[in-house]
Amino acid sequence: MGKKTSVKPLSDRVVVLPLDEDEQMRGGLYIPDTAKEKPSQGEVIAVGPGKVSDDGTRLEMDVKVGDKVLYGKYSGTDVTLDGEEYLILRESDILAIVS
Repeated sequence: MGKKTSVKPLSDRVVVLPLDEDEQMRGGLYIPDTAKEKPSQGEVIAVGPGKVSDDGTRLEMDVKVGDKVLYGKYSGTDVTLDGEEYLILRESDILAIVS
């Protein structure tokens, strides 16, 4: 058994686990993996400490671990850790927190 990788994003970056959209469309049609668009909703897994402003103070992050968020379709960088797909993006790429 291997040790699970720990990720600590820097600055105002956030690690998000993309949530799969429904596999089935209305009418019972299935969409093959190659035709699916990248999901735009995910769960925040890790949050950086925040961006440092011009005057040297650290700006607090608005998102926290466990938040469900909406983000731009082509935002961030895809990474694979321990066989799981994640997305690393800046907090400014997050459009909304879903409650």
